[in-house]
Amino acid sequence: MDLRKLKTLIDLVSESNISELEITEADGKVRIVKADPRAVASAALPATVPVAAVAAPVAPAPAAPAPAPAVETGHTVTSPMVGTFYRSSSPGGPPLVEVGTAVKEGQPLCIIEAMKIMNEIEADKAGTVTRILVENGQAVEFGQALFVIG
Repeated sequence: MDLRKLKTLIDLVSESNISELEITEADGKVRIVKADPRAVASAALPATVPVAAVAAPVAPAPAAPAPAPAVETGHTVTSPMVGTFYRSSSPGGPPLVEVGTAVKEGQPLCIIEAMKIMNEIEADKAGTVTRILVENGQAVEFGQALFVIG
């Protein structure tokens, strides 16, 4: 493959939304992979790069490992249903619990509205509320963590 054709292919890949192009011809095979801009910005390249090196296969940059989720210490109270989370028992009313509130087993922590039915969610363990993990009015899923009781 001649150098002009190769340059045209490189320009095509760099100006388009495609991330990889592979062409096989009788005289050889070329694979052009668009580098992740974040990886290119952090990689130091020598000032003079041979043109042939541009056509060399480029391995995609490995993904950075996701940060480990923070491990909650204490007991986590989860949602027993899908619905809307409310911190108070009535609109505009005071929250049932705050961070730092000492709770007894069976004490109401919040309300989850499901199909226009208001369901009190009770503490399943005595302790102190150390974290509230959901915002008032937020939709919650079954099994989603709501509170941490220490």
